[in-house]
Amino acid sequence: MELTQPISVQRVQQSRLQEVDFSNLGFGTYVADHMLVCDYKQGEWQAPAIMPFGNLTLSPTSLALHYGQTVFEGMKAFRMQDGRINLFRVHKHHERLSRSLDRMAMAIVPEDVFVEGLRQLISLDKDWIPTAPGTALYIRPFAYASEAKFGVKVSDEYKFVIFSGPVAAAFQKPLRVRVETQYVRAARGGTGAAKCGGNYGGAFYPTTKAKEAGYDQVLWTDAKENKYIEESGMMNAVFVIDGTVVTPPLSDSILDGVTRDSLLTVARDLGIPVEERLVSIEELEKAFRQHTITEAFGAGTAAIVAPIGTICIHDIDYQLPAYDAQAIMFRLRDQLEAIRTGQAADKHHWNYVL
Repeated sequence: MELTQPISVQRVQQSRLQEVDFSNLGFGTYVADHMLVCDYKQGEWQAPAIMPFGNLTLSPTSLALHYGQTVFEGMKAFRMQDGRINLFRVHKHHERLSRSLDRMAMAIVPEDVFVEGLRQLISLDKDWIPTAPGTALYIRPFAYASEAKFGVKVSDEYKFVIFSGPVAAAFQKPLRVRVETQYVRAARGGTGAAKCGGNYGGAFYPTTKAKEAGYDQVLWTDAKENKYIEESGMMNAVFVIDGTVVTPPLSDSILDGVTRDSLLTVARDLGIPVEERLVSIEELEKAFRQHTITEAFGAGTAAIVAPIGTICIHDIDYQLPAYDAQAIMFRLRDQLEAIRTGQAADKHHWNYVL
């Protein structure tokens, strides 16, 4: 993909790679050597640049700090079985970033800047990609309103940045979650389908209250009736009921998860029934009483699948059956991993191989 403006590259003088404990990566602990930066001003995107990872400078009057024009993406690069590098579903992530930017009235990052910028950045930091099963190079593209003017307005200037870091899989121990009926993550007509910072900041307080009560996360319900399940913490919510993979349908209050879409596609490929439909609290209670719910999990970039072991509904803890390797969620995860690493056919053309 050719850029209208070439990417300038300034390499680090000394790599920090030797500081990484690849046997104990955690999540968000390490950041790779370089980052990509691209500015938007005077109505157009400027030439992108790759430079050593470092602090950004901004004015205290930068509009993002006051009015919340900031969005991000979360994606991963994988080391394939033959040693090549795979940027998974790069175009799908650009599409979602564009929708988020549009919803927040921000300038849309050109696809060539996004894709070619990722290609060059990850190629430069390829040695940071871990090789152990379940690990990956997490990639964080984000943009924010950088104009220094504190009056309430849509910014005329933006900064787009991409950085990355090696990670292990998150949320492997079955989670304890509580159905949240007092606080809401997003309302119809709001920004729930955009990956913007405010959605996450607003979720911290009820999540903290749930943790104080002994739970790891919340299951969000709809803002109108607090009757239907929408998301699982920072992830899409998925259940297995009567052998069918069931997940709430996408709407403007639910994020269009790339992992969600991938797992549902893999399930259909494997002949596992899939239903995208409303899931009520009442249905979950009934399914627990009748023992028809066998799995619950969150689906997201960080964890791929995050098993749920306990769901608290109206102050009653319902337990999911113990999971083994044959659980549907793990079969889906393993098949997705096989596609990403080149061990299974990529028939949907998801892989962007460097």
